[in-house]
Amino acid sequence: MSTLTVELDPELVTLLEGLERPIQETARELIVLELYRRGAVSSGRAAELLGLSRESFLDLASRLGVPYFRLTEAELEQEGRHSKSL
Repeated sequence: MSTLTVELDPELVTLLEGLERPIQETARELIVLELYRRGAVSSGRAAELLGLSRESFLDLASRLGVPYFRLTEAELEQEGRHSKSL
């Protein structure tokens, strides 16, 4: 595992400490969730990075408002039309 040193504004440190979890653990979770949200890692890889099952990761992401499906409105409408034709 690599180590990375990041300078944080004192106010941000205070906010992270207020979560009552180790800052390193919280930062790791936030980074992985953001990578997943941006589509840089799959849900399976994100789960591995956090030491969770895929189901647990998806539950965590859902609770934190990170969407599982990434469809545009047009794609969603197309899916709806397709499902109606079945």
